[in-house]
Order: sequence, then structure tokens, then C-alpha cells
Amino acid sequence: MAIETELKLRINPEQLARLKRHALFKTHQITVPETRRLHNIYYDTSTLDLHKSKMALRLRRVKGYWLQTLKGGGRVLAGLHQRNEWEVPVPSAKLDFTNLDQDVWDEHLPPSWRESLQPVFTTDFYRSSRLLNWQGAIIEVCMDHGEVRTSEYSTPICEVELELKSGEPQQLFELAQAILEVVPFELEVVSKAEQGFRLLAGYIAQPVKGIVPKLAKSDRLTDGLQALIWSCLLHFQGNLRGAMAGTDAEYLHQMRVALRRLRVVLRISEKIRADETLVTLREDLASLGATLGRIREWDVFLAQTVEPARYAIEGNAGQQSMQALLEASMQYRADCQAALCCDARELQGLMLRVAIWMNGSYWHRAEQHAPETRDFSTKRLHQLARRYARAGLDLHRLDAQQLHALRIHTKKLRYSAEFFAALYDTRKAKTYLGALNEVQELLGVINDIAVADRLLDDLAINLPAHSEVILFIKSRLNKDLSINFKKLHKAIQHLNKQQNFW
Repeated sequence: MAIETELKLRINPEQLARLKRHALFKTHQITVPETRRLHNIYYDTSTLDLHKSKMALRLRRVKGYWLQTLKGGGRVLAGLHQRNEWEVPVPSAKLDFTNLDQDVWDEHLPPSWRESLQPVFTTDFYRSSRLLNWQGAIIEVCMDHGEVRTSEYSTPICEVELELKSGEPQQLFELAQAILEVVPFELEVVSKAEQGFRLLAGYIAQPVKGIVPKLAKSDRLTDGLQALIWSCLLHFQGNLRGAMAGTDAEYLHQMRVALRRLRVVLRISEKIRADETLVTLREDLASLGATLGRIREWDVFLAQTVEPARYAIEGNAGQQSMQALLEASMQYRADCQAALCCDARELQGLMLRVAIWMNGSYWHRAEQHAPETRDFSTKRLHQLARRYARAGLDLHRLDAQQLHALRIHTKKLRYSAEFFAALYDTRKAKTYLGALNEVQELLGVINDIAVADRLLDDLAINLPAHSEVILFIKSRLNKDLSINFKKLHKAIQHLNKQQNFW
């Protein structure tokens, strides 16, 4: 068995052609480029048992001979694919299970499945490959251009694979950094095989919600934090393409949730061991959060303020003013979206920097200073709960800035409590988190109202002829604010009655 470690970069055909001509690879290559056609046939049962087991079986034709490969297990970390791989030559374009390590193949591909294996899709592409010596690491660079095809549908392949032959995963990301200076790309978290299965199933892309990995009491704190960070990055990247398209606001919302969770975990990491790179990353992620926040403000304003008001206002004049307000808001939103797309390359660079830091020396050193996981989490949750309680004292006297601060303290407490909940009584944690989530949601609604009021003030400057409809909307916001303040007061009282689960 071999462990395949590779980084996948999605790239458009024009940039792939440019990259092929660039001197970057020629400077470091230790073998000349070789181009070959790779035809792969993927097999599974009629009920896709291998895919459900996170395995993939293929036959690959290379220069007139065939290889039978079984892949599976492993993980995907910020575009870094690590999988177990078992590969054997076979005499023809037919699966052959005779000359195998039967114990291994039987474990991952039960004999009962083999009888019903059938071709499910193919990948057919041209690969230009060469070996590089990159800062002492031996890396195979493969440029692939072709398609994935089922009996009915197909989708193009255009990507760069960086496979680690010797060295450290960090060096793959550092090479990707150098490539990003030449051409733009997107870190790819979906393998060619997974693209085939998605095509087979008629997969429709949709926003992805994050999954918080459950920490075990026996886990080291540094291991748990790394798992949390990788899960946040996966959540972020799973929504990136949709957010860049700008057609569904939920993609961007999920990206912001992932980013907020990531910043909370990085802050926790900083408590264990200070690190200059970590501080810089946190600052840059905060700046990205502000960029995403500006788009999200207009999304919420359009959906929760403008649209409801359109149906409430009466008269042609009011409708015309509302239409002008809607068009101006949509233009502001489009301008913010365009700014994000202009920063797409920098965004990919930021993700690479986080991945390089994650694969660097920080965690080895942090492990030497890390306390016991349960002790640390208990202390940290106590601190965050006290800060939340202090921020929420005398709720009715809090101004907009203080309410915003209370919302931030609530988020930090909620995300941290979610991260560490599995270390405690899950029933108590679920009850507490439910009450805390209600408080956070209401603080979010109140913040959205405050933001809407501010955006209306900005719009009023450029739309003086429509001041009457703006005042109409502001009066509706004031009513909503009063209602939600009452709900918030009750929610905080309910939360205060809950017993801390830690």
C-alpha cells in the first residue's frame, strides 16, 4: 500500500496553457515534460457500495498496458488529498483479482461485491507531467486537460496536480504559492472520481453547512484544534465557488460562518502559544471577514427589509420610490461582489498561507506547552461566559455599539461551546447551546435592523427624492426593533436559568 499525497488546483484552460510555457517549472525540473493520454474506467456496484464506503476502483490504460487501482480512506485538507492506494498491473481491460494481496483487497473490496461490479463512468484526459526538485522535495507536477463522462453526461477536467514523492506536505503548498504568482487558480477539494460520481447522481451544487468534529476526552488539545481548523477550511472552501458566482446568498453566509469559526479557533490556539504568523493570519482573516460582511449586509437588507416593504407600501409613487431604492441597493451589492471577485487571487493566497502554517513547526512546539484538553476547555468556557455576562448587564441601557459587542461575545461563547461540547454531558450541552443560539439569533436580528437603518441613511444621501419611502421603512424597522428587544430579554432570562454544562 502507498499513501498518495497530492494538492489539486482547478485552473482554466487559458491559464493552464500559460503555465506550461512559464519558466517556473523548467527552472526546477529534474525530468523533462512527458505528455500521455490516460483513459480510466471506474467501477462500482449497482448500488454504489464502493462510493458509499469512500473507495474508488479503476482500470487505467497507460501506453498500452493496464493498471488496476483501489483508492480510499484518507482525507482532504484545504485541497491536499491524502489517500491509501493499492495498485497492480493486469493483462487486459478487465478486472483481475487473482494476483493480489487478498487480505488487503478483501478488507476494502469484499468478494461479495466483486460479482456485481460494473463500469459507471470514465475519465479521459491528456496529462503533461514532470518531476521537480522544489526546496529539497521531489514533486510530480501533472497538468490534466480532458473530461469525465458517464453514459449521458460529461464535465471538463482542467487542473494541476502536485503529488509529493518525497518531502513534506508544506512544500506542496509553497510550490502552489509560487504557481499563484504566475497564474490564478482555485484549490480543488473534489477528486476526479468524486466528480464522476456527482455526474452520475445528477448532483446539483448547493451551499454546504459546516460539520464540527467531535473531540474525544483522550484527544490532545493540539490535535483537536488542528481538526477544528481543517474542518473550518473545508466548510469555507465548500462554499467559495458559489459565493464567487453571487447567485445564492446562502453560499456567502456559510463562508462567513466558516470564517468566524476559524477565527475563534485560531484565537484559542494563540492562547496556547503566541506566534507572529498566527497573529498576521488572524488580522488578514478579519479583513476578509469585513469584505464578506459588506456583501452580506446588502443581502440581508434586500431580503429582510426592502422586499417586505415593497409589499406593504401603497400607491404608484410609493412603488416607484421603492423600485428606485431596490435598484440602488442591488447596485451597491453588485459593487461589493465585484470587489470580492477582484480579490479572488489574494483569497486563494490567504488559504495557502493558512495551510502552510498548519503544516509548519507551530504545532510541534505548541504541543509542548498545551495543557490537558478538558482543563483548558473548562477554563476557556468560564472566561467567555463571564465576558458575555458582563457585556449583557443592564440590557436596556446598551447602545448599538455595546449590543454589537454583546453579539460578538455571544458568538465566541457559542462557537467555543460547540467545539468542546463533546467533552462534557451531551444532554446538558445541547440544552445550553439551544438557549445560547436563541440569544445569538435575536442579537443578529437586532444588528441587522441597526445595519438596515445605517444603509437607509446612506441611500437617503443619493436618493433625496425618495425620502418619504425611506422614512416609511425606518418606521417599520423601529417596530421590529421593539418586538425583538422583548424577545431578546426573554431569551437571555431563559439562558441565565441554564446550568453551565462544563
